[in-house]
Parts: sequence; C-alpha cells; structure tokens
Amino acid sequence: MATTGPRMALAALAALGATAVFTAPANAAPHGGEMHGSDIYVSSEAHIAPDGTIHLFGEYHCTAPSPSGAVQIKATIEQEDVRLSIGGGDAQCDGEVHDWAAHGTLRLTPTVHAGEALAEAELQEIRFGGGLLPRSIDTVAQDVRPVRVIDHR
Repeated sequence: MATTGPRMALAALAALGATAVFTAPANAAPHGGEMHGSDIYVSSEAHIAPDGTIHLFGEYHCTAPSPSGAVQIKATIEQEDVRLSIGGGDAQCDGEVHDWAAHGTLRLTPTVHAGEALAEAELQEIRFGGGLLPRSIDTVAQDVRPVRVIDHR
C-alpha cells in the first residue's frame, strides 16, 4: 500500500508532537513564572459529564508569540496508571486574563473516576519554519496540581 504525501506529513507531525511531549524542557517556567510574560492556572476540580466527557478548566494570560508562531493550551489529567492528554485549543495572547477549558472523552480510558488526580496545564508556543511541520514546540507556562474529579454520571 502506497503512502500519500498528506498522510506522510500527518504521520511526521504526530511523531514530532510525541517527541515534543517526551522532550519538554526541564526548565519550563512553573506556575507563576515570567518566561514570555505568560502564566496558566488549572482549577482544583475536574468534572466528568453524564456523557463520559471529562472537563478541565482554568485561566491563563500571555503576550503575543513570535511572528512565526502560535500559542496553544495543553491539558492532561493523571489518575493511578492512566494519563489522558486533552487539548485546550488556541490561546488569545493579548496580555489579558482569559478562561480556558479542555474536554476529552473517557471512551478509551474508562477507569478515570471520581476522586483525587493530578492535572497539568501548559501554554505551548509552536513556531513554524515555513512548512506544515512545526520547527519547535516550547512550554512557556505550566501548572501542575492535585485536583478532585467529580463524577456527574
């Protein structure tokens, strides 16, 4: 079976994203950090909706990214042996405080349940080098904290 150009580009992008997750800089700015004038906060509660969707939320602020980049929110919840990453979408970097929310399905991770968990929120600056693939992905703000998962099912 031949692999098409767009399919190869998507596979390369997925591999680059996985590499970025496992090679995030150890000196990324913690909650309250001043790198790039950015900060992010994750709420102390996460909610599981009746449809099995988990919701994380919080606040952030950031300044404009480099001209060849964009800033996105990444959210992760970890409970026992399960780690679920869910996207929070694009950040509006105008120096103002904004709310963010991330939603993910528990269809493939049904063992996430009410109780204690660890939540992580990151602002990631993605710089493009002229092609479809990002040139770099840098964490510019991060918050990691224990959360209480509330199950509404």
